[in-house]
Amino acid sequence: MPEVVPSEQLPVLQARAGESAAWDTLFRRYQMPLYVYAFELTRHEQASLDIVQETFIAAVRYIGSLQADAKFGGWLFGIAHQKCIQHWRKRTEIPVEEIPEPLDEFEAGPDDLLIRREQEDEFMKLLEQLPPPQRAVLLLYFFEEFSLDEIAGITGTGTGTVKSRLHYAKKSLLKLWEAKNENPA
Repeated sequence: MPEVVPSEQLPVLQARAGESAAWDTLFRRYQMPLYVYAFELTRHEQASLDIVQETFIAAVRYIGSLQADAKFGGWLFGIAHQKCIQHWRKRTEIPVEEIPEPLDEFEAGPDDLLIRREQEDEFMKLLEQLPPPQRAVLLLYFFEEFSLDEIAGITGTGTGTVKSRLHYAKKSLLKLWEAKNENPA
């Protein structure tokens, strides 16, 4: 995982002032994490590249709406998340999920599945089988290391919904993993 630059060191204030060098720094810092996030949700290379580009275009346009410079990363991922949703809506109608009441306890996470390097490909194939809202929450929580509250802001949902999606995503991944190991191909 790439080293995270503390938000105090990011030139958000300079970017807000329109300095192109600051935008270059922000782009270099976030282009790959945004691409990986978009790709894992869309599973389409060109769409992911387009989403990253559209995200930065929107960020340049709307940086004035950013309330706290320290939250730039979450704000940027929120824009990318909305772009992914737009992509899904263009491609197919997403069924609305009935999400049960949020649960406070979580069983062991999918990070346990990544203990050995050779399991990463298998894990990503399993991850692809989850519904996009669950996949998004898992990616933001385990790979991008956003807090539950930050994920709620990014996805435009409540923290309880994020907890619920994370819980059910982990539960589904565990079932998929167990089924795969019972019936190896």
